[in-house]
Amino acid sequence: MSVSDPIADMLTRIRNAGMAGQTVTTMPSSKIKVAIAKILKTEGFIADYDVKDGERIGEIILSIRLKYVGERRDRRPVLTGLKRVSKPGRRVYTGKQDIPWVLSGMGIAILSTSKGVMTGREARKLGMGGEVVCKIW
Repeated sequence: MSVSDPIADMLTRIRNAGMAGQTVTTMPSSKIKVAIAKILKTEGFIADYDVKDGERIGEIILSIRLKYVGERRDRRPVLTGLKRVSKPGRRVYTGKQDIPWVLSGMGIAILSTSKGVMTGREARKLGMGGEVVCKIW
């Protein structure tokens, strides 16, 4: 099945797995999805991610292990919100001075720049703007 917005599909799978209390979610892999998963891991929103071959020839699977806080009964996902900003029908670009703050710095904005996919904090440090892919808190 083809998906018109694979990044929104990734965020939705992570959101749904967190609400259902699952520990692992899988999805088809791509370079930008792996870059987003890497950022989520370094920022502490997910426990780990893994890229492996699928059952079909040429299929590559991205597996994300979610992170939770609290005891077994009171367990809550670390990721409380994910929002896709730039969509295929409406691209959202920002300059270096207008990079959005998410929850006054408690969350992150993920940008796609000419130097690759990075957080808003890294883009501000490098003095770069780009496409605002999503906001995560």
